[in-house]
Amino acid sequence: MNAPRLPGSVGIVEAKKATFDEPLRLKSGAVLPAYEIAYETYGRLNGARSNAVLVCHALNASHHVAGFYADDPDNVGWWDNMVGPGKPVDTERFFVVGSNYLGSCFGSTGPASINPATGRPWGADFPLVTVEDWVAAQARLADRLGIERFAAVIGGSLGAMQALQWALAFPERVRHAIVIAGTPRLSAQNIAFNEVARQAILSDPDFHGGHYYDKGVVPRRGLRIARMIGHITYLSDDAMMEKFGRQLRRAAPGFDFDIDFEVESYLRYQGEKFSRYFDANTYLRITKALDYFDPAADFGGDLARAFARARADFLVVSFKSDWRFPPARSREIVKALLDARRIVSYLEIDAPQGHDAFLLDDARYHAALAAYFRNIVL
Repeated sequence: MNAPRLPGSVGIVEAKKATFDEPLRLKSGAVLPAYEIAYETYGRLNGARSNAVLVCHALNASHHVAGFYADDPDNVGWWDNMVGPGKPVDTERFFVVGSNYLGSCFGSTGPASINPATGRPWGADFPLVTVEDWVAAQARLADRLGIERFAAVIGGSLGAMQALQWALAFPERVRHAIVIAGTPRLSAQNIAFNEVARQAILSDPDFHGGHYYDKGVVPRRGLRIARMIGHITYLSDDAMMEKFGRQLRRAAPGFDFDIDFEVESYLRYQGEKFSRYFDANTYLRITKALDYFDPAADFGGDLARAFARARADFLVVSFKSDWRFPPARSREIVKALLDARRIVSYLEIDAPQGHDAFLLDDARYHAALAAYFRNIVL
């Protein structure tokens, strides 16, 4: 489909699905007999097939990276400020692929999909998936699209883990890995946040052991709390103070448990909105995938040894106010890459927004990404 050339936008885009009948053996040992991957593409693959860029998304995003749908123009891609003509990832030069990971609730096979063995939704029976499994499935999608080697694989947060895994699992298929607001492994505190969020879902009376589809209900209460917990970690203290302060919603404190402060209203709104579009079984699995990722685990905890097999050049970007995946974790990646004698560039930005800064407009951040991509030789 030819999208209209709107200034700075890829224009109208179309979501696609690739169906795979070849079983996929997962890291857990389980086997997914067949599956679909939802994806979108922007720009054109050149004759040498050397200009492909894979965008890996974070927890609650999807393959819809840029542009908008003809029947839903308000549904703009989650990284539309980064991907498009003249933008840092320039679709006039690159062929960009946005891939939805397995276990998602946005088109790829996941817990709400039909289990071919039962004819009913997988629900709790859908196996746990890992970052390694997602990358293995993405590699099959790349094969389907005729892409032998990516010019770059880029992602932020959970997407950054996928970019790292690509460089490790398929070292000859990645020329550049761009790791933004990432970490080589979760800290105990991060695992703890994820566990509290999961317990909110698991203890919801409407969860029904993960088979709530059959009951015609959704564990909304648990999802709301899980999102509220997560959202607190995505913003910095300064950003929350600047946005909300201690501003009251009412003229005076109500001396009850209704909403008093603007920040309470904001969190409840975010939780309610999330509970209406995200799947609880997906949330459980994605947070576990975050917890499990640790490329150094098979190397005695030595991250440099893990990176020794990588062949890509790396760009690592962090944000000083990000306390979820702080700059120290990015510097840990950089040191390990240098110890492994890999080529790496590092950018640490003094942005106030916290972990979510990788999604937002920052002139320094976008200029650096644009310069890096301009220097990629096709």
